Amino acid sequence: MPTDLSTWCKAVAERLTALPLNQCLNTGLQAGDGRSVRGIPLWYRDIKPNAGTPRLRVLVLGGIHGDEMASVNLVFNWLERSVKSNDAPIHWRVVPVVNPDGLLRKPGTRTNVRGVDLNRNFPTADWASNAHNYWVTRTGKDPRRYPGPAAMSEPETRWVQRQLEQFKPNLIVSVHAPYGVLDFDGPPPPPDKLGNLYLDQVGIYPGSLGNYGGVVQRVPVVTLELKDARQIAAGEAAAMWTDLLGWIDRRLINVAQQGGASKSP
Repeated sequence: MPTDLSTWCKAVAERLTALPLNQCLNTGLQAGDGRSVRGIPLWYRDIKPNAGTPRLRVLVLGGIHGDEMASVNLVFNWLERSVKSNDAPIHWRVVPVVNPDGLLRKPGTRTNVRGVDLNRNFPTADWASNAHNYWVTRTGKDPRRYPGPAAMSEPETRWVQRQLEQFKPNLIVSVHAPYGVLDFDGPPPPPDKLGNLYLDQVGIYPGSLGNYGGVVQRVPVVTLELKDARQIAAGEAAAMWTDLLGWIDRRLINVAQQGGASKSP
């Protein structure tokens, strides 16, 4: 079981052909207190601006579904970019893999090792009344979308919730695949596009992070659904990063400085 960074990076790099081992080893990730069901650390890194007080806290999450390897690749790419471009007044908390148990299974699984879809396990207002009914009637008891025996039943979900309580992000960015759209929940006005992904708000699901973060906690949640679950081109990762920074600057940092909501398009 990969509990140290070197062993973890070797295991993850074997699953992600686009991630060189040295890149993973040199990311400065730390273990913190989060663990998966199998006891694997939920590695993360905080990146603060070079100077001044951060005006914004952004939580970036990849690999909530273990069979969406491109999401992990993208977050590793963005982790490097956030370190190199930390002149913006942003405190990033970057988590490349929320579901290591699912990622490191062969083949990788959407669910964690207990068969729970972590993106249906958050304590949304409608979880008790709708989560299991939705799973039965709308998905036909699809095992890939099982919401769990109770909201927050999984240690990975509980750890993400602690990040919202302790880190108090002003924005959550959650990376998925392979539907090829940009989704958004909560305030303020969403980005129109990130790279080749265009806004298509698909609605909310019982127990999803978008529902919990955007609706329950009122924290804007940008959800990227990459077009390919296995890989993403470096150029597209760069374009999405550029668009994300531009939207953050226009919609969040400038609005915070002005003390109100922007009305510009």
